[in-house]
Amino acid sequence: MPEGDTLFRIATVLGKALSGKVMTRFTSPLPALADAALDGRTITRVEARGKNLLIHFDDGRALHTHLRMTGSWHVYRPGERWQKPERAARAVLETADFVAVCFDAPVVELLVAGGVERHEGLRRLGPDVLATDFDAAEARRRLRERGDLAVGDALLAQSALAGIGNVYKSEALFLCRADPFARVSALDDATLDGLVARARELMQMNLEGHARKTRHALAGPRYWVYGRGGQPCLTCGTLVRVRRQGTAGRTTYYCPRCQAVT
Repeated sequence: MPEGDTLFRIATVLGKALSGKVMTRFTSPLPALADAALDGRTITRVEARGKNLLIHFDDGRALHTHLRMTGSWHVYRPGERWQKPERAARAVLETADFVAVCFDAPVVELLVAGGVERHEGLRRLGPDVLATDFDAAEARRRLRERGDLAVGDALLAQSALAGIGNVYKSEALFLCRADPFARVSALDDATLDGLVARARELMQMNLEGHARKTRHALAGPRYWVYGRGGQPCLTCGTLVRVRRQGTAGRTTYYCPRCQAVT
């Protein structure tokens, strides 16, 4: 599933192409969007909220998408050949200069004016890790409410803080030398704050569109532990392990020695 940095980059690209532009044509095969009547509306801004994307219109409505594991957004010039088949398109936004296509997203919905504030999923989101006004204290408070969860699970709870996925969870836990399977209640505030700050730092490193990485090295693996199960830890040489955790069985990579996992 795309993480917060990916959605931030998508919002940046779409915002540059669409913000301030008038919709010349909107189409979607989804019955709920058949009568959207967005032609002639001006796109005012595009924003990412954690793993959600919102395209705002001048009448107060907003197109909300969540890509999950299958979705993507593409931007084309009018007449340019699409890289995916038309049957995969869930929403097509056309302006005089650009065509933005949302492919295969499981969640595509048009929210009425004021609907963003009332949307249950969006309202429940914790502080966005990449927001300029990110509230670290509120993120810690929400993590504390999940004291019985393993910290590796809690960092993925979008209602605690929004945007972190498996990559940044695993990498932040490793760099902070934290046991992914320790309960939140067993960690002090400094450790929780450090984990959140490190995840935020790593995500901010990856907002420019280059291949994602969490290491500054010019050569070698791009990640410290993520995706490196069975390979030597880059710090101590112990084999990196991988384990599923939580009810969703999300993947966690870790070094049992560096992170003192028993």
